[in-house]
Amino acid sequence: MPRSAHPAPRGLIFDFDGLIIDTEWPEYVSWKEAFGDHGLDLDLLEWVQVVGRPGAIDFHRVLEERLGRAVDREGLDARRVQRHREISEGLAVLPGVRELMLEGAAKGWRIGVASNSSREWVYRNLRRHGLDAWIETLRTRDNVPEPKPAPDAYLLACRDLGVRPEASLAFEDSAPGVEAARAAGMRVVAVPNRLTRHHDLGSAHLVVADLASFSLPA
Repeated sequence: MPRSAHPAPRGLIFDFDGLIIDTEWPEYVSWKEAFGDHGLDLDLLEWVQVVGRPGAIDFHRVLEERLGRAVDREGLDARRVQRHREISEGLAVLPGVRELMLEGAAKGWRIGVASNSSREWVYRNLRRHGLDAWIETLRTRDNVPEPKPAPDAYLLACRDLGVRPEASLAFEDSAPGVEAARAAGMRVVAVPNRLTRHHDLGSAHLVVADLASFSLPA
């Protein structure tokens, strides 16, 4: 009898910030505190507009416009980045992420990460939490033609893993991320966090409260 063909490999590709670890919240807090140092407030809904779209709004300029004067941007950024790192160091991996990677690897799914952050930032955090052992490819803003909402990071991650986008799953927390994965032809599971619950995630194929409540398809 002829030997049965091996099933085509499938991929599980994860966003990072806000999906694996909630590092988007410390980013907001660090900027809110920077505004507070100047006697101003940074509203949550104003910040939500930039989540998943780095550089969409220049908050240095916003701060300066509200103050009516220039600020020491270099000094502000040094304090803000340090504050962001301090808060982020205490964050745990979000519910269900580690278990899903373990289950996926055991069942033969290929696993990758596609992020708009820097490679150094993502890899350092994956390694710190012991997740790098399951990640076979990492695509970030440092090595893609265009960041999300363009599909480049997902398409390149699928190519790296040797999987077809339409046979693979993307896990996202933001509207731009969902848009990117859909444009790549992938099925998308959205997991909103305390910031992106304000995003319209209706174009995802599935929305879940956390990855602990998600079950891999057979």
